[in-house]
Amino acid sequence: MKIAISYPPIDSGKGVPLLSQNRQFQYFHRATYIYPVVPAYAATLLKEAGYDVVWDDAIAEQKTYSKWLNEIEGKAPDVIMIETKTPVVKKHWSIVNDLKEAMPNSKVVLVGDHVTALPEESMKQSKVDFVLTGGDYDFLLLNLVNFLGGKSERLESGIWYRENDAIKNTGKFQLNHDLDSLPFIDRDLTMWRLYSELNGNFRVTPGTYTMSGRDCWWRKDGGCTFCSWPTLYPSFRVRKPELLIDEIGLLIEKYKVKSVFDDTGCFPAGEWLKKFANLMIDRGYNKKIQFSCNMRFGALTRNDYQLMKKAGFRMILFGVESSSQSTLNRLNKGTTVNGILDGSRMAHESGLELHVTIMVGYPWETRADALATLDLAKTLMGKGWAATLQSTVVIPYPGSKLYSEALKNGWFRIDPTDYDRFDMREPVLTTTDMSPEEVTKICDEIYKVYLSPKYMLKQLVRTRSLKDIEYSARGILRVLGHVKDFEKNE
Repeated sequence: MKIAISYPPIDSGKGVPLLSQNRQFQYFHRATYIYPVVPAYAATLLKEAGYDVVWDDAIAEQKTYSKWLNEIEGKAPDVIMIETKTPVVKKHWSIVNDLKEAMPNSKVVLVGDHVTALPEESMKQSKVDFVLTGGDYDFLLLNLVNFLGGKSERLESGIWYRENDAIKNTGKFQLNHDLDSLPFIDRDLTMWRLYSELNGNFRVTPGTYTMSGRDCWWRKDGGCTFCSWPTLYPSFRVRKPELLIDEIGLLIEKYKVKSVFDDTGCFPAGEWLKKFANLMIDRGYNKKIQFSCNMRFGALTRNDYQLMKKAGFRMILFGVESSSQSTLNRLNKGTTVNGILDGSRMAHESGLELHVTIMVGYPWETRADALATLDLAKTLMGKGWAATLQSTVVIPYPGSKLYSEALKNGWFRIDPTDYDRFDMREPVLTTTDMSPEEVTKICDEIYKVYLSPKYMLKQLVRTRSLKDIEYSARGILRVLGHVKDFEKNE
């Protein structure tokens, strides 16, 4: 059997769709590509099981839709898997129907957080054959293909399918797969170089992604209310640190990788982190690559940050979200404003670079709240505690607690099923006293902190090499691209 792992082109005129391996969807003015780790595991598992696998990322390969459709029809895969997300799910329904018309015998499969939250919707709105729910769709896809090929007697839990005219499913998905059993990703098969340069997380290239855990260990009361990935991963699992170390060794030796970003929702802390860091030092990998990851404020001590710096960590991505403690509490962030300031200072003083993410446009947020968040961004960047930042409009996806809360309280300013408008180009929620244009403007102003003379001077002081200059220039161009996107929206 032949299986295609596909990212069809999205012809919208809005820019480059940032879909793969992404918790929040955006169209970017400047091309950015994130290596899709779980689909890459799916491709590797299938290849190791003896199947013919086609890696088909037409977004990263910058193909037109007509060219992609002709090429995929020519390859005639038996199964086509597509990762979807709320802002593009309606486009994917149309693409599914095009595929079924062109190749009626091919089976089309949808995966992702949107279809996990609302699986029956896609079954009704398109001719899709299967929906795989939950975040272990790499394991589920292998099970499905084995079942279709007669190598497995039953489908695992979490699969929706058609039987005659009826829509059926195998029950609630189970996250009971052993992550330590996963093979190392076949980076050649999955065309890793497509994603190795145009990515802001890499100061030096080529770079690539790993994913040691699924997904975030912050699970109190279900995790952060705005995040849709708890829909995929309601429980947290992690691979042994030795396996990640061995994988990094392979990336260094075979692929000559210079940067690694681990995209676990929150990198493991505690003894796991200490063991990993010490192994990085013992094997000398801290001298060969720059390592970066996601983390939570309040999880690490000064000693942890210092050990991470020694182990070759370069950048840590933190979710700030807001300067309002009441907002952080409502989001169930489990962080404090003082913790944000203390953590930023300690990480910076330990020699680590911080990338912080900030959101504007919460339903309960006032103009004063949003401006205070802008001031926090100025403080973090002005003091040099944060090296880079990302500012976005709050977008709650189906499956998130915030989406359910917004439905219940009537917070949507648009039809909550008008999914195309969930692309972060405009607020979809009302706020206490801000217009949609004001929300977008403040979001824009937070991004522009990156361009302030005070910050630019600190960047100049940090500069140590030509690579640093190139990285800063790429960052400025990305910010200008985002600002241009906001101006278009206005």
